[in-house]
Amino acid sequence: MDLKTVLYEKHDRIAKVTLNRPRYKNAQSRLMLEEMDQAFLDANADDDVRVIILAGAGESFCSGHDLGTPEDKEDNARRPFPKGVRGEYARSRQLFLDNTLRWRDLDKPTIAQVQGLCIFGGWMFAAAMDLVVASDDAKFLPSLLQYFSIPWDMPPRKAKEILFQSRFVAAEEAARLGFVNIVVPRAELEAETMALANRIAESDRFTLRMLKWAINSAQDEMGYSNAIRNAHSHHMVLGLGGFMKAQMQGKGLPKRMPGVEQALKKLQK
Repeated sequence: MDLKTVLYEKHDRIAKVTLNRPRYKNAQSRLMLEEMDQAFLDANADDDVRVIILAGAGESFCSGHDLGTPEDKEDNARRPFPKGVRGEYARSRQLFLDNTLRWRDLDKPTIAQVQGLCIFGGWMFAAAMDLVVASDDAKFLPSLLQYFSIPWDMPPRKAKEILFQSRFVAAEEAARLGFVNIVVPRAELEAETMALANRIAESDRFTLRMLKWAINSAQDEMGYSNAIRNAHSHHMVLGLGGFMKAQMQGKGLPKRMPGVEQALKKLQK
C-alpha cells in the first residue's frame, strides 16, 4: 500500500495501523480516514493476521477532526463534496459514521493503543476498537459525535455528567468506567499493547471471530448500531446549526470546537 498519512506494519500475526500525522496530533483528515479504511480492510483480509492494533504516532493518539490543515484544505478543494446541507451530511456519514461502524465490525479483534490526547474523533476511533490500552497520561474527551457510542461506553448517568460539563476523562477514570481495559506507564504502552495482542493471537482464529460476532450481535439486539445511526441525526442538527451560522456570517470553521476549548480551559486551571 502507498500510504501517506498512515503506517502499516505486520509483526507475525499482529497488524499495526499507526496514524501518522504527528505534526497535527493525528487530526483526522479525509485522506487519513480513507487510508485507515484501506489498511483495516487489508488486515482483515489477510489470513495470517489474528489481531489488529490501532496506534498514533507522536505525543497524542488523536486530537479529533481536521478543522483546516493546509493538506486537508487542498485535498477537499481537489475532491469536493457537494455544497450545502446535502454535502455536509454526505461527508459526515461517509467519513465518520459508515467508516467507524465498519471498523467496529471487522472480523478480527482490534486494540486501540492510546497516549496523550484522545479528543472527539479520537474517542470514536478508540470506541470502535474491541479493547483499549491507555498510557497513564492519556486524556479522553467525548461529545455528541457522529459515532455516538458514549451511552454504551460508560454508565448513562456518568456519561451525562461528563458530557454536560465537556470535561476530559483521565485514563484511570476511563478504566473505572469500563471504557479502557488496561492503564500502563507511558514508556510501557507499546510493549504492553503488543503483549496483549500476542496473547489474544494464541487463540483459535475462528473462535475469536465467533466470540466477537456474538458479543457485537448481543449489543445490536439491545439497539447499539441503530442508536448510533439515529444519534448521527442529532449530531447533524447540532453541527449544521453552527455550520450554517458561520456560513451566513462569512466565517470559516473555528480553530477548535467549542467543547474542546471549554475542556482545555478546565485543564489549565
